[in-house]
Amino acid sequence: MRHPQRGRGGGGCGRGLARGGGGSAGRGRGNGHGRRPGGVKGRERESDGGIIGGSKVLVMPHRHEGVFIAMNIKDVLLTKNLVPGETVDNEKRISVQNEDRTNVEYRVWNPHRSKLAAAINNGIDNIWIKPGVKVLYLGASSGTTVSHVSDIVGSEGCVYAVEHSHISGKGLVTMAKKRTNVVPIIEDARQPSKYRMLVGMVDVIISDVNQPDQAKILAHNASYFLKPGGHFMISIKANTIDATLAAETVYQKEVEKLQMEELRASELLPLEPYEKDHACVFGGYRLPRKHKAATAT
Repeated sequence: MRHPQRGRGGGGCGRGLARGGGGSAGRGRGNGHGRRPGGVKGRERESDGGIIGGSKVLVMPHRHEGVFIAMNIKDVLLTKNLVPGETVDNEKRISVQNEDRTNVEYRVWNPHRSKLAAAINNGIDNIWIKPGVKVLYLGASSGTTVSHVSDIVGSEGCVYAVEHSHISGKGLVTMAKKRTNVVPIIEDARQPSKYRMLVGMVDVIISDVNQPDQAKILAHNASYFLKPGGHFMISIKANTIDATLAAETVYQKEVEKLQMEELRASELLPLEPYEKDHACVFGGYRLPRKHKAATAT
């Protein structure tokens, strides 16, 4: 399993609410965020909480497909807005005019409000999420990170978003009404049998349920929905699992639990400075023998 080097660095997609049968290593900034050549200059000015026209802004593709960087604004992460003109969490927007004078709108992706964004900023090697893939998101909350995943997978992809809380679920459902590639499911992620008729086989599972048995929850959902050879990301809050142990010990114990369920970790990445005593683990499910997990460096 790779520990990044320390440094500064069934169902188909559609609108509306979906319900099941009942109730509810070190860090590093990744070498300049892994930017690729081919930037586009946009225009910036404050208006209605967004950034939509004024001084020049250089937008560059990130090495993770579907993610972008605003180079002139403290290298912030962006995703291309699937629903131009709409925000989800009152985030800033950037409007870019292409050479053919068409406009593209991007949304700022805040790593302090998204563990996946924090992992990208800290130099994760591969998030496995790209245009066209299908994702199951466990612990979707009100949908902030879900909306950015929706931007990344685009209209050809799909995000099945599971949230147990009816309070958070209201925000999730509201967001999904304008994003037809998001299927909100108000259910308990411990009981995937209740929404098995709503979710198709997926390429990636993201798990952010923040429960002591979260490894078991991920494994149970993987057995229903994750394709063999598919991938996962799980967010681990050490104090939720065992407050008596050092965070690094908790992370390793969770990795061992996952491996017993054929969920093979390839990267373990602490999320400081964005989240204290949090880490994300990325890996693969029922991988062919020739695709062995990366060894520690």
